[in-house]
Amino acid sequence: MLNLMLLQGGFLDTFTTRFYNAFIAKDRWQFLLEGLLNTLKITVFALLIGIVIGFIVAIVRSTHQMTGKFKILNFIFGIYLTIIRGTPVVVQLLIINFIVFASYNNKVLAGILCFGINSGAYVAEIFRSGIMSIDKGQMEAGRSLGFNYFQTMIIVIMPQAIKNVIPALANEMVVLVKETAVSGYIAIQDLTKGGDIIRSQTYDAFFPLFGVALIYLVITVVMTTIIGRFERRLRNSDH
Repeated sequence: MLNLMLLQGGFLDTFTTRFYNAFIAKDRWQFLLEGLLNTLKITVFALLIGIVIGFIVAIVRSTHQMTGKFKILNFIFGIYLTIIRGTPVVVQLLIINFIVFASYNNKVLAGILCFGINSGAYVAEIFRSGIMSIDKGQMEAGRSLGFNYFQTMIIVIMPQAIKNVIPALANEMVVLVKETAVSGYIAIQDLTKGGDIIRSQTYDAFFPLFGVALIYLVITVVMTTIIGRFERRLRNSDH
Protein backbone atom coordinates (compact mmCIF):
# COMPACT_ATOMS: atom_id res chain seq x y z
CA MET A 1 0.00 0.00 0.00
CA LEU A 2 2.82 2.36 0.88
CA ASN A 3 4.57 1.59 -2.38
CA LEU A 4 1.33 2.27 -4.29
CA MET A 5 0.93 5.62 -2.57
CA LEU A 6 4.51 6.51 -3.37
CA LEU A 7 3.98 5.56 -7.02
CA GLN A 8 0.83 7.66 -7.16
CA GLY A 9 2.60 10.59 -5.53
CA GLY A 10 5.48 10.29 -7.98
CA PHE A 11 3.09 10.17 -10.92
CA LEU A 12 1.22 13.25 -9.72
CA ASP A 13 4.47 15.11 -9.14
CA THR A 14 5.68 14.22 -12.63
CA PHE A 15 2.30 15.12 -14.15
CA THR A 16 2.25 18.49 -12.37
CA THR A 17 5.85 19.24 -13.32
CA ARG A 18 5.24 18.46 -16.98
CA PHE A 19 2.11 20.62 -17.00
CA TYR A 20 4.02 23.47 -15.34
CA ASN A 21 6.89 23.22 -17.82
CA ALA A 22 4.52 23.13 -20.79
CA PHE A 23 2.28 26.07 -19.95
CA ILE A 24 3.37 28.01 -16.85
CA ALA A 25 7.16 28.14 -17.00
CA LYS A 26 8.45 31.13 -18.98
CA ASP A 27 4.82 32.04 -19.76
CA ARG A 28 4.69 29.44 -22.51
CA TRP A 29 0.88 29.61 -22.50
CA GLN A 30 1.30 32.84 -24.44
CA PHE A 31 2.38 30.83 -27.49
CA LEU A 32 -1.03 29.15 -27.47
CA LEU A 33 -2.85 32.44 -26.88
CA GLU A 34 -1.08 34.18 -29.74
CA GLY A 35 -1.64 31.15 -31.94
CA LEU A 36 -5.32 31.03 -31.03
CA LEU A 37 -5.78 34.70 -31.91
CA ASN A 38 -4.10 34.20 -35.29
CA THR A 39 -6.19 31.09 -35.96
CA LEU A 40 -9.42 32.94 -35.18
CA LYS A 41 -8.35 35.97 -37.23
CA ILE A 42 -7.56 33.83 -40.27
CA THR A 43 -10.75 31.81 -39.87
CA VAL A 44 -13.12 34.77 -39.52
CA PHE A 45 -11.74 36.80 -42.44
CA ALA A 46 -11.32 33.73 -44.64
CA LEU A 47 -14.92 32.76 -43.92
CA LEU A 48 -16.16 36.21 -44.94
CA ILE A 49 -14.16 36.06 -48.17
CA GLY A 50 -15.39 32.53 -48.81
CA ILE A 51 -19.04 33.50 -48.36
CA VAL A 52 -18.71 36.47 -50.73
CA ILE A 53 -16.93 34.41 -53.39
CA GLY A 54 -19.26 31.47 -52.90
CA PHE A 55 -22.36 33.65 -53.18
CA ILE A 56 -21.21 35.26 -56.44
CA VAL A 57 -20.09 31.99 -58.01
CA ALA A 58 -23.30 30.23 -56.96
CA ILE A 59 -25.51 32.95 -58.45
CA VAL A 60 -23.65 32.87 -61.76
CA ARG A 61 -23.54 29.07 -62.03
CA SER A 62 -27.15 28.54 -60.99
CA THR A 63 -28.28 31.29 -63.39
CA HIS A 64 -26.37 29.62 -66.21
CA GLN A 65 -27.88 26.28 -65.28
CA MET A 66 -31.44 27.69 -65.31
CA THR A 67 -31.26 30.22 -68.15
CA GLY A 68 -28.07 29.55 -70.12
CA LYS A 69 -26.72 33.05 -69.47
CA PHE A 70 -23.17 33.97 -68.29
CA LYS A 71 -21.45 31.30 -70.40
CA ILE A 72 -18.00 32.87 -70.15
CA LEU A 73 -18.23 33.57 -66.41
CA ASN A 74 -19.61 30.10 -65.81
CA PHE A 75 -16.67 28.60 -67.72
CA ILE A 76 -14.14 30.66 -65.71
CA PHE A 77 -15.79 29.78 -62.40
CA GLY A 78 -15.90 26.13 -63.44
CA ILE A 79 -12.11 26.17 -63.89
CA TYR A 80 -11.75 27.90 -60.50
CA LEU A 81 -13.81 25.21 -58.78
CA THR A 82 -11.92 22.40 -60.50
CA ILE A 83 -8.50 23.76 -59.55
CA ILE A 84 -9.33 24.70 -55.97
CA ARG A 85 -11.22 21.52 -55.13
CA GLY A 86 -8.73 19.35 -57.01
CA THR A 87 -5.54 20.48 -55.24
CA PRO A 88 -4.52 20.28 -51.55
CA VAL A 89 -5.02 23.44 -49.53
CA VAL A 90 -1.45 23.25 -48.22
CA VAL A 91 -0.13 23.43 -51.80
CA GLN A 92 -2.37 26.43 -52.48
CA LEU A 93 -1.03 28.06 -49.31
CA LEU A 94 2.58 27.55 -50.43
CA ILE A 95 1.85 28.92 -53.91
CA ILE A 96 0.15 32.05 -52.58
CA ASN A 97 2.88 32.72 -50.00
CA PHE A 98 6.03 31.89 -51.96
CA ILE A 99 4.90 32.86 -55.49
CA VAL A 100 1.99 35.30 -55.40
CA PHE A 101 3.19 37.07 -52.23
CA ALA A 102 6.91 36.47 -52.84
CA SER A 103 7.74 40.18 -52.65
CA TYR A 104 5.16 41.06 -49.99
CA ASN A 105 5.92 39.61 -46.58
CA ASN A 106 2.52 39.41 -44.93
CA LYS A 107 1.98 35.77 -44.07
CA VAL A 108 -1.29 36.24 -42.19
CA LEU A 109 -2.81 38.04 -45.19
CA ALA A 110 -1.55 35.27 -47.46
CA GLY A 111 -3.20 32.73 -45.18
CA ILE A 112 -6.48 34.63 -45.10
CA LEU A 113 -6.61 34.89 -48.89
CA CYS A 114 -5.65 31.27 -49.39
CA PHE A 115 -8.24 29.85 -47.01
CA GLY A 116 -10.85 32.34 -48.20
CA ILE A 117 -10.39 31.40 -51.85
CA ASN A 118 -10.35 27.71 -50.94
CA SER A 119 -13.47 27.96 -48.81
CA GLY A 120 -15.24 29.98 -51.52
CA ALA A 121 -15.13 27.01 -53.88
CA TYR A 122 -16.93 24.76 -51.41
CA VAL A 123 -19.36 27.45 -50.26
CA ALA A 124 -20.25 28.11 -53.91
CA GLU A 125 -21.35 24.52 -54.44
CA ILE A 126 -23.24 24.56 -51.15
CA PHE A 127 -25.13 27.70 -52.16
CA ARG A 128 -25.72 26.40 -55.69
CA SER A 129 -27.21 23.15 -54.42
CA GLY A 130 -29.45 25.15 -52.10
CA ILE A 131 -30.64 27.39 -54.92
CA MET A 132 -31.35 24.46 -57.22
CA SER A 133 -33.32 22.72 -54.45
CA ILE A 134 -35.95 25.50 -54.46
CA ASP A 135 -39.05 24.75 -56.50
CA LYS A 136 -39.10 26.51 -59.89
CA GLY A 137 -42.54 27.84 -59.04
CA GLN A 138 -40.91 30.19 -56.53
CA MET A 139 -39.04 31.93 -59.35
CA GLU A 140 -42.20 32.17 -61.41
CA ALA A 141 -44.11 33.57 -58.42
CA GLY A 142 -41.46 36.24 -57.88
CA ARG A 143 -41.49 37.25 -61.53
CA SER A 144 -45.29 37.44 -61.49
CA LEU A 145 -45.03 39.97 -58.64
CA GLY A 146 -43.01 42.28 -60.88
CA PHE A 147 -39.50 41.40 -59.68
CA ASN A 148 -36.77 40.93 -62.27
CA TYR A 149 -34.63 37.80 -62.24
CA PHE A 150 -31.98 39.03 -59.80
CA GLN A 151 -34.50 40.66 -57.45
CA THR A 152 -36.39 37.36 -57.32
CA MET A 153 -33.14 35.49 -56.70
CA ILE A 154 -32.11 37.76 -53.81
CA ILE A 155 -35.53 38.39 -52.22
CA VAL A 156 -37.34 35.09 -52.81
CA ILE A 157 -34.91 32.28 -53.63
CA MET A 158 -31.80 32.96 -51.53
CA PRO A 159 -33.54 33.27 -48.12
CA GLN A 160 -35.12 29.84 -48.66
CA ALA A 161 -31.88 28.38 -50.04
CA ILE A 162 -29.85 29.62 -47.06
CA LYS A 163 -32.20 27.86 -44.64
CA ASN A 164 -31.66 24.63 -46.54
CA VAL A 165 -27.86 24.86 -46.59
CA ILE A 166 -27.14 26.04 -43.04
CA PRO A 167 -26.05 22.54 -41.87
CA ALA A 168 -23.63 22.25 -44.81
CA LEU A 169 -22.33 25.79 -44.21
CA ALA A 170 -21.82 24.98 -40.53
CA ASN A 171 -19.79 21.93 -41.49
CA GLU A 172 -17.68 24.07 -43.84
CA MET A 173 -17.00 26.53 -41.00
CA VAL A 174 -15.80 23.73 -38.73
CA VAL A 175 -13.63 22.30 -41.51
CA LEU A 176 -12.15 25.75 -42.17
CA VAL A 177 -11.13 26.16 -38.53
CA LYS A 178 -9.27 22.85 -38.63
CA GLU A 179 -7.76 23.49 -42.07
CA THR A 180 -5.94 26.55 -40.73
CA ALA A 181 -3.74 24.13 -38.77
CA VAL A 182 -1.48 23.93 -41.85
CA SER A 183 -0.67 27.65 -41.58
CA GLY A 184 2.61 26.72 -39.91
CA TYR A 185 3.93 25.62 -43.32
CA ILE A 186 4.50 29.31 -44.11
CA ALA A 187 5.68 30.15 -40.57
CA ILE A 188 2.42 31.64 -39.30
CA GLN A 189 2.24 31.15 -35.56
CA ASP A 190 -1.23 29.66 -35.45
CA LEU A 191 -2.58 27.47 -32.67
CA THR A 192 -0.88 24.31 -33.92
CA LYS A 193 2.42 26.09 -34.43
CA GLY A 194 2.20 27.53 -30.91
CA GLY A 195 1.92 24.02 -29.48
CA ASP A 196 4.83 22.88 -31.64
CA ILE A 197 7.01 25.74 -30.32
CA ILE A 198 6.28 24.64 -26.76
CA ARG A 199 7.10 21.04 -27.67
CA SER A 200 10.43 22.08 -29.18
CA GLN A 201 11.38 23.95 -26.00
CA THR A 202 10.29 21.37 -23.44
CA TYR A 203 11.02 18.21 -25.49
CA ASP A 204 7.68 16.93 -24.23
CA ALA A 205 4.90 16.49 -26.78
CA PHE A 206 2.11 15.28 -24.48
CA PHE A 207 0.73 18.47 -22.95
CA PRO A 208 1.34 20.88 -25.89
CA LEU A 209 -0.33 18.63 -28.46
CA PHE A 210 -3.22 17.55 -26.27
CA GLY A 211 -3.67 21.17 -25.21
CA VAL A 212 -3.91 22.25 -28.85
CA ALA A 213 -6.34 19.42 -29.62
CA LEU A 214 -8.51 20.38 -26.65
CA ILE A 215 -8.70 24.04 -27.75
CA TYR A 216 -9.70 23.03 -31.28
CA LEU A 217 -12.33 20.71 -29.81
CA VAL A 218 -13.78 23.48 -27.65
CA ILE A 219 -13.92 25.87 -30.62
CA THR A 220 -15.74 23.37 -32.84
CA VAL A 221 -18.16 22.33 -30.08
CA VAL A 222 -19.04 25.97 -29.34
CA MET A 223 -19.51 26.72 -33.03
CA THR A 224 -21.67 23.64 -33.53
CA THR A 225 -23.81 24.49 -30.49
CA ILE A 226 -24.39 28.09 -31.61
CA ILE A 227 -25.28 27.03 -35.15
CA GLY A 228 -27.57 24.30 -33.83
CA ARG A 229 -29.53 26.84 -31.80
CA PHE A 230 -29.72 29.14 -34.82
CA GLU A 231 -31.10 26.27 -36.92
CA ARG A 232 -33.79 25.53 -34.32
CA ARG A 233 -34.86 29.18 -34.27
CA LEU A 234 -35.17 29.17 -38.04
CA ARG A 235 -37.25 25.99 -37.94
CA ASN A 236 -39.50 27.45 -35.24
CA SER A 237 -39.99 30.63 -37.28
CA ASP A 238 -41.44 28.53 -40.10
CA HIS A 239 -44.34 27.35 -37.90
